[in-house]
Amino acid sequence: MAEFSLPANSRIVGGNSYKAPAGAKNVKTFKIYRFDPDSGRTPRIDNFEIDLDDCGPMVLDALIKIKNEVDATLTFRRSCREGVCGSCAFNIDGTNTLACTKYIAEVKGDVKIYPLPHMPVVKDLVPDLTHAYAQHASIEPWLKSATPAPGRERLQTPEDRAKLDGLWECILCFCCATSCPSYWWNGERYLGPAILLQAYRWIADTRDEATGERLDNLEDPFRLYRCHTIMNCTKTCPKHLNPAKAIAEIKKLMVARR
Repeated sequence: MAEFSLPANSRIVGGNSYKAPAGAKNVKTFKIYRFDPDSGRTPRIDNFEIDLDDCGPMVLDALIKIKNEVDATLTFRRSCREGVCGSCAFNIDGTNTLACTKYIAEVKGDVKIYPLPHMPVVKDLVPDLTHAYAQHASIEPWLKSATPAPGRERLQTPEDRAKLDGLWECILCFCCATSCPSYWWNGERYLGPAILLQAYRWIADTRDEATGERLDNLEDPFRLYRCHTIMNCTKTCPKHLNPAKAIAEIKKLMVARR
């Protein structure tokens, strides 16, 4: 019989508990993943009871309250608070999403918050995105054209501009990539839904003149074709985009040019 064992420091244990202030009537418990790789300690789950009558409506509001008033060592990323920067992407209540756009009231029972899955953890809720950003750089996400630049902007028809809708809105939060089993299994070589959607954004741009070069860059058994249309990416996207469709469009172009 095969015997499997987890790596060291991978078993999550119970952590600290912080009670709500005396007299609080509208209390919600937040169960938050805590891990500091430099400490050598096992990951833990800390419980924070928060008085919702003294807290904003979003999960990010609760995290900021916890850091400011309860435990200053809690580590997480956040910036715009408007669903634009993608910094506060976590696994909340079992789904990858943005803490700044996730209402606390949408979660039944305790609010469970973990870092994005299957990513190295820098500390607590902060994943290491070094590899993901390197993959983004590999698709050369900028306009490429051999035609001399005009004196003003490069014009598009409204119809051509509409082709970019559903693509340019991606904020690189990586909720989709970290929900994709294919990316979990092949993340070193498979670009994943976030990067492939970004790649298609430039392929679909009629001002770009490097379509052939971009398709050549993606013509690989792993970089593109590890997508098995599981659709987790589209289901979890907090911006309601469709990375699976973008990947399918790239595959269609690959076939059409043969």
